[in-house]
Amino acid sequence: MPKQIHEIKDFLLTARRKDARSVKIKRSKDVVKFKVRCSKYLYTLCVFDPEKADKLKQSLPPVKGRDEA
Repeated sequence: MPKQIHEIKDFLLTARRKDARSVKIKRSKDVVKFKVRCSKYLYTLCVFDPEKADKLKQSLPPVKGRDEA
């Protein structure tokens, strides 16, 4: 089941949870999507500013499966 997160702080807290298994980063022409897989839900954060997306990518905690597409 997917859920969307609208705040960067909430996404970082979700990515630091114990049940967070992997983070996927999907880039398109005008949006960068960060997807974190937890035990129950797949959480998605959409970032429209490329500079904010780069900062967020650097501040992500080390997660087992990190994939960039």
